[in-house]
Amino acid sequence: MMNRPEDQIQRAVFQHFRARKTPGTFAFHVPNGGKRRRIEASIMKGLGVTAGVPDIIAIHGGHTFALELKADGGHPTAKQIETMAEMEKAGATVTLAKGLDAAIAQLEAWGLLIGHAS
Repeated sequence: MMNRPEDQIQRAVFQHFRARKTPGTFAFHVPNGGKRRRIEASIMKGLGVTAGVPDIIAIHGGHTFALELKADGGHPTAKQIETMAEMEKAGATVTLAKGLDAAIAQLEAWGLLIGHAS
C-alpha cells in the first residue's frame, strides 16, 4: 500500500520530536482519518471523534498547538478549516504547514523543537 505524502511528512516530524523536542513538550497524533463502516463511524462519533482535527497536537507550557500537514500543493478540507477555527476560538494556536520544511520551521518558531534542522 502506497503512503500518502502527508504520512511521510508526519513520520519525519515525529522523528524530529523524538530527537529534539523541547523539554516539557508532549506531542501526539489523533488517528481520526480513514474509511470506516457506517456503524463504526457512528460509534466513533458517539465516543467524541471530531472530524478535521489537525495531524499533530502538541502541549507545552500549558498551551495547545495544532499543526495540519499538507503536501506541497495540498489544501485543507472545509471540515479541517472549520475545526481549526473552533480550536483557535478555544485558545489553541493552529497552523497549516505545506511540506516538511514548513512544518519543522513552524515547530521551531513555536519553540517546540530545540535547535534547527540541518
